[in-house]
Amino acid sequence: MNKKSCLNCGYPVSGEFCSHCGQKSDTARITSHSLFKNDILGSIWHVEARFFRTIQHVLLGPGKMATDYISGKRITYYNLFSLLLILFGFNVLALHFYLDLNPAEIPDGSTNIIGFFSKYSKTILFGLIPIFAFNGWILFKRIKLNLAEHVILASVILSGILLLLLLDDIISIIGIYKPLLKITDVIDKMFILSILLFPAFTYCNAFRSSYSHLELIGRIAVFYLLMIIEILLFIVLFYKIF
Repeated sequence: MNKKSCLNCGYPVSGEFCSHCGQKSDTARITSHSLFKNDILGSIWHVEARFFRTIQHVLLGPGKMATDYISGKRITYYNLFSLLLILFGFNVLALHFYLDLNPAEIPDGSTNIIGFFSKYSKTILFGLIPIFAFNGWILFKRIKLNLAEHVILASVILSGILLLLLLDDIISIIGIYKPLLKITDVIDKMFILSILLFPAFTYCNAFRSSYSHLELIGRIAVFYLLMIIEILLFIVLFYKIF
């Protein structure tokens, strides 16, 4: 019996994938059918399925997703930092679209502030990750995660916040249609509350089996206090420098 070899690297193959280079073992000649089914539809479905699955986990179980990712279960999820960049880009587009449709919403004298945050928002966003991570590392020592692993948790928190901000931007765009304004105002307030509570939800979801309710509430309260102080200092310092 002839042993099958990988068509990419020539390494002996016994399963579905080559253990040396990772290529599928059933690679055959490209036909019109295989090109459409495997290369085009397959790649689109694979990327989109992971992307939307990751979004679902970020919104519904962010803490569990983060701990799973840290423990090594990563192939299920879209790359977190790529996800952050994509969500950031969508947020920028949605905000500009809203302001273009509704320029009256720009307060007098705030053009410079909007311009500043538009220019440096990516730096500010990624500057928040180490702040979130450091606070989590200090306050949740019992979990014994290192600082880099808390960066993963911080990235999941920011991904969730960006998702909720994007949904809120969409609601604001819908609210430009005046008959729906009262409804969208209520939904907008619900989204703002969700954004504020999302870090607490993530840490509760991640560490509820390791801390009592009172311990979690106390640590999360300190986390919010630190975040308020640090974000204000960060923004003031960054604004003065630039």
